[in-house]
Amino acid sequence: MHQIKIFKALETDVGQLEKQVNAWLAESKVRVVNMFGNIAPQSPPPDEGAFAISKGPHPPSDIFLVVLYEQP
Repeated sequence: MHQIKIFKALETDVGQLEKQVNAWLAESKVRVVNMFGNIAPQSPPPDEGAFAISKGPHPPSDIFLVVLYEQP
């Protein structure tokens, strides 16, 4: 039976997310069926105006990763 594991991090923490996923894969010894993910688009903070894109840096985006797996 397929199961899922969901990981979430900020784009500034990609290295830590990679370590977390690799550690989970190593200790769980699952068979990965598929992996997919998404990175949220950057958006200005809610208190900024309509032209906030040109005013400065954006907050980091969320990264969402799903691992579809089977137990051994």
